[in-house]
Amino acid sequence: QVQLVESGGGLVQPGGSMTLSCAGSGFDFRASMMRWYRQPPTKAREFVADITGYAGVTDYRDSVKGRFTISRDDDTSTTYLEMRDLKPEDTAVYYCNVVGTAVFGQGTQVTVSS
Repeated sequence: QVQLVESGGGLVQPGGSMTLSCAGSGFDFRASMMRWYRQPPTKAREFVADITGYAGVTDYRDSVKGRFTISRDDDTSTTYLEMRDLKPEDTAVYYCNVVGTAVFGQGTQVTVSS
């Protein structure tokens, strides 16, 4: 079955960097559009970034443009979210998703705090 496993979260100081990973299995990763969402404390889940299959066209929410980079490695069926210049408002549980499905990983907590 379709499985997604996120990793790489933790505690980081404001201005710091962190890279999240999402390993996929059970589906045609190369052909799939992949998306990162996040859910801040007491808020609804929100779109962060996505990347198409094959051509790798990317899109970002406005508040992370220029700071976050989404990428993919089709050979290892992994998508990444590189985050720089992190801010306290980036604190959230981050999830990856296969676009067009209801499949999400278990999430990974990112906490930005001094």
